[in-house]
Amino acid sequence: RLSAWCALCRTECRRCKKKKTRAGIFVNCILAMSAGSFGKGKRRFAPQGAWRSSTSSEDVDPVFWLPPDQHGERPHIPTAEAGASMLAAAKKPKHKNQLYLAELAMKFWGPQVPPEQRTFSPQLVEDIYRTLTATNFASRPVMALEYSQYLENCLWPNFEPSKTTPAHLMSIVLMVNEKFKERVPAWEAFEASPEHFPVFFGHVTAACVLELKGRAYSMKEKTLLIVFLIHCFNSLEVDIVREELQQLVSLSTWHNLIQSRLELELKNAPKLKKYWSAIQKKEKQLDAAGKEKADHNRMVLWKMMMQFLEILESIPAEGDVNEDAVSYCERFLELLTDLEAQLPTRRFFNTLLDAAHVLVRCELAKIIHREPEGHLCKQLLERVKFYAGFEINDQTGTSLTDHEMTEHHYDKIVSLQKAAFKLFPQLKPFSLSNVASVDTKESLRKHFGSLDNKTLHEIAAHLSLVPSPSIDDGSPTFTSAFLLELLICHHERRSSQLEAINSMPLYPTEDILWDENVVPSEYYNGETCLALPKLNLQFLTLHDYLLRNLLLFRLESTYEIREDIEDALSRIKPWITTEGNTEFAGWARMALPITTFAVIEVGRPNVGENRPSRVRADVSVNLRVGDSVKHEWENLRKHDVCFLMTVRAQMNLNQGFDWSKPFVPQVGLVYVRGCEVEGMLDDQGKLIEEGPGPKPVLTKDERVFRVWLDTNQYQKDMELVVKGDEDIYTTFNIFMRRKPKENNFKAVLESIRALMNTECVVPNWLHDVFLGYGDPAAAHYKRMPNQLRCLDFKDTFLSFEHVKAAFPMYEIQCTTEDASKQVPPFRVIFPEERSGIKRKHPDTSSDPPPSTAPSEDSLKATLIVEPYVIPNRGPYPYNQPKRNTVPFTPTQVEAIRSGMQPGLTMVVGPPGTGKTDVAVQIISNLYHNFPEERILLVTHSNQALNQLFEKIMALDIEERHLLRLGHGEEELQTDKDFSRYGRVNFILSMRLELLKEVERMKESFGVSGDVAYTCETAGHFFLYQVHSRWEQFVAKVKPLAGKPEGVKSIQECFPFREYFSTAPQPLFKGASFEQDWDIAEGCWRHIKRIFKHLEEFRAFELLRTGRDRIHFLMTKEAKIIALTCTHAALKRKDMVDLMFRYDSVLMEEAAQILEVETFIPLMLQNPQDGSTRLKRVVLIGDHHQLPPVIKNMSFQKYSNMEQSLFARFVRLGVPPVQLDAQGRARPSLCDLYNWRYKLLGNLPHVLTSSEYQYANPGFCYDYQLINVEDLNGIGESEPTPHFYQNLAEAEYAVSVFMYMRLQGYPPNKIAILTTYNGQKHLIRDVLAKRCARNPVFGLPEKVTTVDRYQGQQNDYIILSLVRTKHVGHLRDVRRLVVAMSRARLGLYVLARVPLFQGCTELEPTFKLLMQRPLELHLVPGELCPPSRPYQSLPSAPVFIVSSMPQLAEYVYQDYTCRINALKTKQLALQEERRVREEEERKEQEERRI
Repeated sequence: RLSAWCALCRTECRRCKKKKTRAGIFVNCILAMSAGSFGKGKRRFAPQGAWRSSTSSEDVDPVFWLPPDQHGERPHIPTAEAGASMLAAAKKPKHKNQLYLAELAMKFWGPQVPPEQRTFSPQLVEDIYRTLTATNFASRPVMALEYSQYLENCLWPNFEPSKTTPAHLMSIVLMVNEKFKERVPAWEAFEASPEHFPVFFGHVTAACVLELKGRAYSMKEKTLLIVFLIHCFNSLEVDIVREELQQLVSLSTWHNLIQSRLELELKNAPKLKKYWSAIQKKEKQLDAAGKEKADHNRMVLWKMMMQFLEILESIPAEGDVNEDAVSYCERFLELLTDLEAQLPTRRFFNTLLDAAHVLVRCELAKIIHREPEGHLCKQLLERVKFYAGFEINDQTGTSLTDHEMTEHHYDKIVSLQKAAFKLFPQLKPFSLSNVASVDTKESLRKHFGSLDNKTLHEIAAHLSLVPSPSIDDGSPTFTSAFLLELLICHHERRSSQLEAINSMPLYPTEDILWDENVVPSEYYNGETCLALPKLNLQFLTLHDYLLRNLLLFRLESTYEIREDIEDALSRIKPWITTEGNTEFAGWARMALPITTFAVIEVGRPNVGENRPSRVRADVSVNLRVGDSVKHEWENLRKHDVCFLMTVRAQMNLNQGFDWSKPFVPQVGLVYVRGCEVEGMLDDQGKLIEEGPGPKPVLTKDERVFRVWLDTNQYQKDMELVVKGDEDIYTTFNIFMRRKPKENNFKAVLESIRALMNTECVVPNWLHDVFLGYGDPAAAHYKRMPNQLRCLDFKDTFLSFEHVKAAFPMYEIQCTTEDASKQVPPFRVIFPEERSGIKRKHPDTSSDPPPSTAPSEDSLKATLIVEPYVIPNRGPYPYNQPKRNTVPFTPTQVEAIRSGMQPGLTMVVGPPGTGKTDVAVQIISNLYHNFPEERILLVTHSNQALNQLFEKIMALDIEERHLLRLGHGEEELQTDKDFSRYGRVNFILSMRLELLKEVERMKESFGVSGDVAYTCETAGHFFLYQVHSRWEQFVAKVKPLAGKPEGVKSIQECFPFREYFSTAPQPLFKGASFEQDWDIAEGCWRHIKRIFKHLEEFRAFELLRTGRDRIHFLMTKEAKIIALTCTHAALKRKDMVDLMFRYDSVLMEEAAQILEVETFIPLMLQNPQDGSTRLKRVVLIGDHHQLPPVIKNMSFQKYSNMEQSLFARFVRLGVPPVQLDAQGRARPSLCDLYNWRYKLLGNLPHVLTSSEYQYANPGFCYDYQLINVEDLNGIGESEPTPHFYQNLAEAEYAVSVFMYMRLQGYPPNKIAILTTYNGQKHLIRDVLAKRCARNPVFGLPEKVTTVDRYQGQQNDYIILSLVRTKHVGHLRDVRRLVVAMSRARLGLYVLARVPLFQGCTELEPTFKLLMQRPLELHLVPGELCPPSRPYQSLPSAPVFIVSSMPQLAEYVYQDYTCRINALKTKQLALQEERRVREEEERKEQEERRI
């Protein structure tokens, strides 16, 4: 029977007798599923008590939960009819303004209006802007206008400089801000028509400080203008924007300085005097309009700062606060931070900021000391102060050391002391004191605080900080408080940022976990600023780069930890007993009550430190849980991070949580401390070592884990204990672990902190490009001084014709005219070329790579190809080298060539273009060309690393040189063990096999003695017995070359004939002397290789412990080391301590790796003699696909933390090589996304291969967009925030899957994708009810989100886009590219077509999709395997599906018919079998008779 909403939380499920679904929630009807009452997930407590879930489409599984009312009773569950009406009502527009704006868009400028019919009226813009102003620029109307292409189709095309109105200007500003908020391209319209942009930008800057056409701008409007400027300064890679901004921050802005300060600055930077004179000379030649513009540009920022200070100081210390004014101040401080945090903008602006005394006046402002209104302003001011005093030379851009900063500080103090001694006798005690006693804020205030205003003014004027006092007017122009604060600010001792970082605990505590000012909520709407660092194009220094990443990574991990703690504690259910003790009514998979906790060791501090060197503790827990959970706890690995918590329950046993209140007070959480697992103890109290050997069997349920505590945190806690506070380490009662894949934050933070404390040397050829300065192409191989002209491509080319096809821009000349000798391998000698690489716009990565678009000179250049013969390696079949079989395209060859050269190589690999094949060939060529060098192979995921490693094993690379670090090697599709222990065991076993070969060789010689006992004795045997025999053989046979008896002499005199008796016979063919001599040399190479290996393995005999052997393997033996970026962060310290060295880094999935996680693998070795050994960096990825996953939207949107190093390099204009031929999808499917790459074509096999030659059975089309209407008036639903579902599309997707199964499609060839986690769970639940237990259907290969499926593919994809009200995050074209490129043979997209067809960003794809019918066209008469030729019309009748219920009904009837037919056939077979058995029985009876 159908009930209404049946949705109970996990707590209530245990008491309910109804049947559980696979997701752990009870679903009794379709309506319940439409409400989202399913899915297991993390429950999230918002600070305000609201029920929330993560906004990420990837990492959230919230549940639909009906909270109790204030009396603890469950609210009334509505009937089915009421529920449907409620959801239908949710679809109605809430704002009349949105309807009004939507009607205007459809009439005047919307994408559906043809360009020739679009009309413009200035009054229309005025009316719309008046509407927006009336709503105080509410987000929904602004979003609707931006989505309707208001900027592209109406505002900018009709912008006339002479007729600009404030409404028109502000409307453009508003639309640009909204585009940045929605993270869609904002400058494309301006770049398409840039002629009016300088005038427009001039109007914007004028509006920031002046009135425009007699109209004063409101505080809200001024804030919007500041936000626009912030976006401009964060878009320096855009040429038209950069040209305008350069005029605002140029040297001419120093006209605002007082004369004495200007002279002082020019004196300190002599090179600027020449430029200053040139500026003055140029300005004298300007006309009146030019002078007016120049004066305006150089005074804009100065006037804005004065205006900001006026507004800031107008905010009172008490009483009502103008929120718009506070918001303006916050945004302006953000602008100042952005200006100071980029070298091109801070070079002259930093002096201007100091001369305006902004920081001093901000410190004295009342709002800074007002809580909570001024809390954010105070945090933002701290960031401005930090960057204003950053350790960098503003003019040269060089980083300053702590010693240089201290010297500069001492110079300022001494200068002040000298001036005070000479001019101000009352400051004599200050003048005669040592620097260390007078450079603190307290001492400076003590010495200068008693001075009168005039004296303070004279001192400041003498230091060129303020103008000299007026002679005529003796009244003070500055207050004494200001002057005193000014002197203190300029002369107080600076705090060392490095010392603060070294003393910072890496684990979050309860103080910051739930502090929204430190860890913002994930619901960031982009309308406010945050006191967070930003990752943009450029960084001041490496220290600045590491510091920003350290802070962001720490806060992002803190947010994730907060979610895990809330989830675990809400499940474990602490309650208070009558005695006041805390007990636990529930249980959690990731958390257990602590039995005992004891600190067992506190190490003495290291020299120069005041914290313990280490603190260890034992944590006892009872593992009386299920076997799977017990296994997870027992498999906690060394360095896994766990958390110790103290909970003092506040609620009774039967008392439920009040979700409207904050989480921490209810659950009674008091303390949170992090720890790092050292290992688990056995029954004897000994640490169980990790390794391949068997672990001891523990009989009891009690387990003891030994952990390391954070020494910085322990020191702080003990200092509080000394002052009388509670000893935290005696109170812990909960031990929580985390998922291993999400628990690497401490290792990353430690690695970043270690890099900040060491001489972190980025290679000179990469340094400037890495920080974002200089020529973006400076690290390209054509700009490198050590470029290699001759490259050995080994087996890259399959034939000489392949070489010609790979270099169409060159004239190919072979060193031999003999066609029979023009066979691979080839060496290629390139001509000397002049580099024609220029800075490219970041969006032109689809332009031809450098070698495919050569200059005119290179078209006439000659390429010399030299074929050569690989020396004979031996007579055995396994001696023959493995060869590449991939026919690389010209762009792939260019990528391989670039990867072999020194420098930076960027390879943009669109979907299916063979990125992995290119990477593997680069590694193979480097391995053979530079045998003494070592290669580091890094990826983001274990899956990608294993795919690379499996292909590497198939090439001609010696197995002993391969090493796979990390735990993902268990998933390798091979019987061989490439882990550290596995490689050591392999080498030891290989050593034994080679010694057996030595023993067999000894026996063939008839020599006595134990020569095969060790590698050392084998070496002696080679020197005295083997090598001497070969020399004698060469001396006898070599002179007979060319003589008739020469061939016979080789066979007779060959000393190893008996040893090679196991080789294919005859060993020597006797055809010619040259052929037999080549065979003899091959045999000798085989023998030398045996003894060479034994010599290399000798170290493994001398090293007795497994650890020493592993270290030797990592640092000496292995040549290709593969690991994930996570493992690199985990093991960086160990690798550096081992003196790990490598020459090349190849990074796959580079566009999916965080900035800092890309940087750490480059820094796994310490520099030697001030330079690093790193010669080449190869980054392979696709910035047009999805970036790294950041769970917290604040860090993702505001701080741009999702930016990868790969994407940043592309934005900077680093020249990439784009692969231009895909071999995954049908050409028609490729057309859906190849517009993003422009040059992306198809490999021949997608046109000729048999699987691409046939149409998809049962479907008219290989891809189709299917319009899915509401089901019972319900489209998308949102049971919890950002947890979107669409029941109609879910049912449609499952019906299509069931239809495909009935047509004979294998389930492992089908995947169902969606763009939201809520829909993923809904589809899984529908599949569980419809298909899971039915063997006819089964389950598809995977049901997941588009984000999770990146990097994977399948033959057939069913895609659900879910949304029916707003496009949502599919507006991110990167997500669209991933969604469209997962299918090889068939793609069927379910969506609300009218919604998506109007989206500008998606237009190219949906324009193609909509060329086909929007109703699903089926051909039920066709079954697998396919038989209809591709693009031919079906001969069977076509069934057009008009709605989801119709398809579901058809599938049900088809399934019923097929099942009945099968039953009839089965009954017939059973009857036939019965008749046959009866006849056989009668026949046997007759025989017996």
